[in-house]
Amino acid sequence: MLWSITVLTVPKHCAALTGQAVYPRPFQKSLPIWLGVGGTPTSFIRAGMLGLPLMVAIIGGEPRRFRPLVDLYREAGRRAGHSSEQLKAGIHALGYVADSDQQAADEFFPGYARSFTEIGKERGWPPTTRRQFDALLEPEGALRVGNPRTVTEKIHLVSEALGGIERLSFQMSIASLPHAKRKYPTGLLGMRVAPGVRDHAAASSAAETLRSIRVST
Repeated sequence: MLWSITVLTVPKHCAALTGQAVYPRPFQKSLPIWLGVGGTPTSFIRAGMLGLPLMVAIIGGEPRRFRPLVDLYREAGRRAGHSSEQLKAGIHALGYVADSDQQAADEFFPGYARSFTEIGKERGWPPTTRRQFDALLEPEGALRVGNPRTVTEKIHLVSEALGGIERLSFQMSIASLPHAKRKYPTGLLGMRVAPGVRDHAAASSAAETLRSIRVST
């Protein structure tokens, strides 16, 4: 695999490379690749067999429903001989942070609804409604939208539901908000949400604890 070798040889009928050095070299012993998966059992099992960290895209429904699939990933990894340290899980989630739950929901919804209504035209979904959106704001829902405390608590809940996660990719850009509307929430994530998540993780007995929040603004 390209992330773990230093010299590459390719058959002549492809590119005729013999002993070609691979650059740039990863700083780590091996390149840290997180494998994104959807909702099919096969994709989770494949990630486990490869021993790659798992990134689960959860943009709708209830995150707890992904637990059997995450368990499949971990079991496939163990059977393939990979250590528990290799079998890390993370999630990609949509979210937004404001000073209050109501403010966060009201600012995030219009752009969110436009984006998902457009996506729905290609996939046969009906237009997104506020009622559907509000259902995803519930504690068990997929959206991480609210005040810093609400978002922190929802991150804890999804980590517990999935048996521990190590990374969260937090995407605000789906709502197409102006820069000023994304700059302040990013600060709230760094100054209030992330410390709360780390404090909880330090006291948690979960197999994995959240180490990083990566923001797509």
